[in-house]
Amino acid sequence: MKAGIIKEQYEIDKVFIKKPWKALTYSEIQEISKKKSKGYIYKELKRLSDNKMIKPERIGKRTVVYHTVLSSASAQHYWGFLHENTSWSTEKFPFQIIENLRSHMPTPFFSIIVTGSYAKGKQTKESDLDVVILSDYDPKSIFAELKYEADTSIPKVHLYVFTSKEFLEMLNSKRENYGKEVARNNLIFFGGASYYSILQEAISHGFNG
Repeated sequence: MKAGIIKEQYEIDKVFIKKPWKALTYSEIQEISKKKSKGYIYKELKRLSDNKMIKPERIGKRTVVYHTVLSSASAQHYWGFLHENTSWSTEKFPFQIIENLRSHMPTPFFSIIVTGSYAKGKQTKESDLDVVILSDYDPKSIFAELKYEADTSIPKVHLYVFTSKEFLEMLNSKRENYGKEVARNNLIFFGGASYYSILQEAISHGFNG
């Protein structure tokens, strides 16, 4: 599905990665995507629905809401790809730091996520880069391998490493925590499908942001 996506479709589709746990009305989709053509929006929503990337639900007689589907591997892959593509398109971002961290990873199985001010687009010259690594490889080994790169980067990197189980437990916790902040505010550069797999499990247990 990703090979055929065009810019207009992309602007509509990426609306669903902002809060994947939240059902959206047509009006919300139109407002966030800033697309004025009702016909084009409905056409794209039908495309996503036909491909089982979203699921429409009728509420009452007139209102229809659209749920992001995350339960299938194809959906996790698609939304992960879209999220990564959006992140790599961020303006004024120190991409080389992400590349450097990736090159020093001691395992090929990981997700790299940026949160904090850079994810919000509100960074200043004094801002550090908050980087979260999700991997089931030994967290201590990952941290040790990346610590020098993180400490010597400009801007300096605040590095956090969690296993998928630890991240899922944070999302499922009733208390406010760092994991929930990561879910609400992030740029994903690698491992988008794995991230959405964890998020889907959290949502199935009641996570709603």
